[in-house]
Amino acid sequence: MPEHIWFDPDVRDALDAWDFGQVSRLIRLRGVLRQEDMAQLTGLSQAFLSMLESGSRRLTNIDKIIEFLTGLGVPAALVSLPLPQAAVPAIREAPVPFAGDADPTLPWTAARMVAALETAVGGSAMDRRRFLTASGVTLTAFVNAWDTAEAEPLRRAAEGSRLTHDLLDALQRTTDNLRTMDASDGSGTLTSLGNRHLQFLKHLVEETSYDEATGRRLAAIIADTATQTGWFVFDSGDRDRDRPLSYLYAALRAAKASHDVRLGAGALSYIAIHGYSTGAPHYAVTAAQRARDKIKKLGTPALEAMLLTRQARGHAKLGERQAALAALGRAAELCAEGRSEYDPHWLYWINEGEIHGQAGSVYLDLGDPRSAVASFTKAREALNPTDHRTRGLFLSRAATAHIEQGDLEAGCTTAHEVLDLAEKLQSARFDNHVTSMIQQLHPVAHSPYAQDVLERRTAMTATRS
Repeated sequence: MPEHIWFDPDVRDALDAWDFGQVSRLIRLRGVLRQEDMAQLTGLSQAFLSMLESGSRRLTNIDKIIEFLTGLGVPAALVSLPLPQAAVPAIREAPVPFAGDADPTLPWTAARMVAALETAVGGSAMDRRRFLTASGVTLTAFVNAWDTAEAEPLRRAAEGSRLTHDLLDALQRTTDNLRTMDASDGSGTLTSLGNRHLQFLKHLVEETSYDEATGRRLAAIIADTATQTGWFVFDSGDRDRDRPLSYLYAALRAAKASHDVRLGAGALSYIAIHGYSTGAPHYAVTAAQRARDKIKKLGTPALEAMLLTRQARGHAKLGERQAALAALGRAAELCAEGRSEYDPHWLYWINEGEIHGQAGSVYLDLGDPRSAVASFTKAREALNPTDHRTRGLFLSRAATAHIEQGDLEAGCTTAHEVLDLAEKLQSARFDNHVTSMIQQLHPVAHSPYAQDVLERRTAMTATRS
């Protein structure tokens, strides 16, 4: 079992409470284990573990409890039971990856917010590798610190020009325009524009004069821009798959300085997308759940609905059908409530179509193409027609669902719609979806429907080359 699991506060709380269903679920998610793996370790059946995690069964036999904890390798220092295991070294402080001034365990000051921005925008590949480290400890540390750390007030009485509200208005409009361009045309060359915008914002933090209220607003724009730029990097298919996280961690620091918890939740939602898209769906669940816990009293139904769709995608990737569908159901209920005055302006794109589209993606991940087709059909009717990339992503998955269901004609008809959008969009992530869709057609290439799509795709690829 990875050592960092025993430093996780949620795991420790569950052990203290003797909530063995929660212990099983958390350790499985943190350790990237299946219930079958847990069954082999603990000697309990997979069916019993499933009921234990859902709360429908309890673990009460003391011998079984000891066998369960021993099988998982729980350190004796964490439980008040005589576990039959070798002596375990005293619990050390959780190991912290080297990250220089950007280390999440250091105080969240303005200087370290700037350091995190510098790592994202101007840092070398080595800087980012040191900053991120190839483990989950960094993510856990950042999420925990964002949740609990106190931020230093962001104010500066410098000799430079005084920061004005008119300038801040203009800077926010720039970020909003970048977001709109991304939704309609794909990330394309937006990464470089986002980087330049962040560099100017960083310059303002360091060189201008402002009071605490103005400083908070500047930090909010930085958080929003860093989140968007991290998304641009991810959508553009950067070969360094962890590079987007450096922007999102900087966004968490800026969100903390802004005192706007909604911006931190927004950054965590993109960390969740990164997780379920790069083979770490348990991090998607963790990030979305922690963000939901933080904003649950704000009265922001659209924001919570969005986070629930991210959580549902993580559960689906883990094969947790019941949890995924429960999250989707709650997301649909919250979306139906409509936006509140407390929902952030940057979340304008959450609507019924988005919920249906994410439901279709969840069903596809769960191996249920029939339900996926039904959800994607509803999404098509409700999506914003100008949000071309989202439409393209959902249509490519709908084509895949039709093909998996055996309806080749409908799948190829939808595939042609996808290719229409592929001629306009600049998004490596969308291109990957198109490639995956095309691969589904190779086994049935003898069909005239499939031949038309494959020939068109080949011609498009040749033209681009």
